[in-house]
Amino acid sequence: MTKPFNIGMIGYGFMGRAHTNAYKRVGDFFPELEYRPVLKAACARSAESVQAFADQWGYESIETDWRKLLERDDIDAVDICVPNNLHKEISLAAIDAGKIILCEKPLAMDTAEGEEMCAAVEKSGLANMVWYNYRRVPAVSLAKKLIDEGKLGRIFHYRANFLQDWTISEDLPQGGAGLWRLDAAAAGSGVTGDLLAHCIDTAIWLNGGITDVSAMTETFIKERVHSDTGEKQSVSIDDACSFLCHFDNGSLGLFESTRYARGHKALYTLEINGEHASIAWDLHDLHRLSYFDHRDEGALRGWRSIHVSDGDHPYMDHWWVPGLQIGYEHSFVHQVADFLAGYEKGEAVSPTFRDALETQKVCDAVLDSARERKWTDVG
Repeated sequence: MTKPFNIGMIGYGFMGRAHTNAYKRVGDFFPELEYRPVLKAACARSAESVQAFADQWGYESIETDWRKLLERDDIDAVDICVPNNLHKEISLAAIDAGKIILCEKPLAMDTAEGEEMCAAVEKSGLANMVWYNYRRVPAVSLAKKLIDEGKLGRIFHYRANFLQDWTISEDLPQGGAGLWRLDAAAAGSGVTGDLLAHCIDTAIWLNGGITDVSAMTETFIKERVHSDTGEKQSVSIDDACSFLCHFDNGSLGLFESTRYARGHKALYTLEINGEHASIAWDLHDLHRLSYFDHRDEGALRGWRSIHVSDGDHPYMDHWWVPGLQIGYEHSFVHQVADFLAGYEKGEAVSPTFRDALETQKVCDAVLDSARERKWTDVG
C-alpha cells in the first residue's frame, strides 16, 4: 500500500514542467517507493495560465496566491520554481507552515539569504532539497563512484564549462516573466548563478570543497529595454564568467560560462585528471562517460567511451534493456526517487539547503573576486 505525497507547485515554466514530469513518472519506474507524488495544486499569478498548465499536466486545483497554497492542509511539500528573489520569502513562509520544501537552484540571492534559510529549515527539522539535477545523470553518478573508489588516484585538475548563445542580440529585453534571468533584481546574477552554479555543485560533489577563487566577469551589452517599463535600463548581470580555484584536496579548478558562445545552446562539459586516470563528460552525449586509465597495457592504452546503460550502472536497472539510453528529464526522476526513498527512512537527501549553501558561497566569492580583481577566499 503506497502513501500519498501531496505536491504544491509554485511556478509553471520550464522547471515546473521538468519537475512535474518527474513526479508523474517516478512511481512507474521506481515501484518500490512507499510514497507516491500526488499533483494537488499548481500556483501562479495568472489564473488563466496556471489553469492551462494544471489541465495539461494533471494538477487537481490551482491557486493564484502562494500564501493561500501554504495554508492548505492537503499540501505536504511545496516545489519552488519561481525567480531567485522569491526563494527566501516563500521558503521561510513554507517552513512556518510546516511544509517540506523542494527549491530550484540557486538556493538564494546570496549567502546571507541562504544562511537564514538553512538556519530556519534545520531548526524546523523539515525535509528539504535543492534541484541540482546533474548529480543524477547516470554517467555523472558513475564518475562519482569511480572517484570514490580511488580509480583516479590523487586529483590534479578539474575543469568545466557551460556555454550558451541565446542573449547575444541587443534587441532582447530584460525582465518580465520570460526574461527575468537577465534582470539582476530577480536573478541576483547572470551566468554565475544560473549556469556556473550547476558546474560548481557538481564539482563540489565529485571533488570536494573549493577554498578560494580568482574570477573575471563581463557584461557585453550594457543597456537593455526592460519588459516591465519599456525603457532602457542598465544591465547588471554577468553575461560571461571565468574563474580559477583551489580545491580542499589540492587540485586546481578552471571554470567558464557564457551566454555569448555562438553555436552552443547548452554545452556543459567536465573533465577530471588524476594520477592514474581521467574522466570526461558532455551533456550533449549525456549517457556516455569517457575514461582513460594509464595503468592499461601500453599498446591498448587510450580513451574509452563507456555507454552508461547497463543494469549495473547507477539508476539504469530501473529503465530499459542494456544499450538503450535515457535523457535529461530522467535526472529529475532520479532526484525525486532518491528524495522519496530518503523521506521514507527519515534521512536527508543531498543536495540539501546546507549543501546548496556551499555552492552559493562559491558563487558569491566568484562575483566578489571579479568585482575586486583579486583572489578571494570562499565563505
